[in-house]
Amino acid sequence: MKPIIAVIAPGNMGAAVGRHLVEGGAEVRTALAGRSAATAARAAASGMIAAEPQGLAEAEFILSIVPPGEALGLAESLVPVLIAAARKPVYVDCNAVSPDTVARIAAVLAPTGCRFVDAGIIGGPPQAGRDGPVIYASGPDAGHFAALGQYGLKIQLLDGPIGAASALKMSYAGITKGLTALGTAMILAASRAGAAEALAAELAASQPELLGIFTRAVPGMFPKAYRWVAEMEEIADFSGDPATAALYRGIADLYRRLAADVAGPNCDTAMLRGFFAQPAG
Repeated sequence: MKPIIAVIAPGNMGAAVGRHLVEGGAEVRTALAGRSAATAARAAASGMIAAEPQGLAEAEFILSIVPPGEALGLAESLVPVLIAAARKPVYVDCNAVSPDTVARIAAVLAPTGCRFVDAGIIGGPPQAGRDGPVIYASGPDAGHFAALGQYGLKIQLLDGPIGAASALKMSYAGITKGLTALGTAMILAASRAGAAEALAAELAASQPELLGIFTRAVPGMFPKAYRWVAEMEEIADFSGDPATAALYRGIADLYRRLAADVAGPNCDTAMLRGFFAQPAG
């Protein structure tokens, strides 16, 4: 029989992970109540089956893949059906949250009797011909999650407690998305000061690798900025240092402003697109 796996929710990452599992031979269920028509279409295209909460609780695994600000609320909403479930699924929190937040999620789910796995996804959504992403997992029940490797997921177990995988995710995202934020901020500053062309030329001459990273990462960030706000706030809480926390709260504010710009006037995003569209040199 096909294993039943619930993936919540079918965003870009969740739908891609769901499709990967379907192609690997699993039945994948998801929650579509209150979701947009575009989300429902994405889930259907991935081979995912819409289910009510009771149907999700019948799965062998529940993979929570939601914006970090929604991770705790999702767990809380599922507690009643998980308590009532005759067979307890393994709950895998795959969200970009701090170790403290994932510990709170585990505590919320403890009365349900479900096994709990802390997981962190590093890399883009699974695509044909592209390696990854890697899903790092930790905690005493992480070995159960590793069984999904036979259905197409790339799972790496960490020798550590609940929180270890989230700490790795926070550290990695703090570097990669923090670097994107620094590039974005200085490109905008140079553009406002009339120095964009000179900056592009100098980066091309002295820092071509860095320019390449920004060329890929900054425009790619635009549709994701709204999701990165809460993630930067989680990284601030994770940092354990007031100066670092202030830095990442500032980055959260930058991404919040860019998300509003993407949804509205497109002033900053147009300025950034113009920077990468101009010839460098």
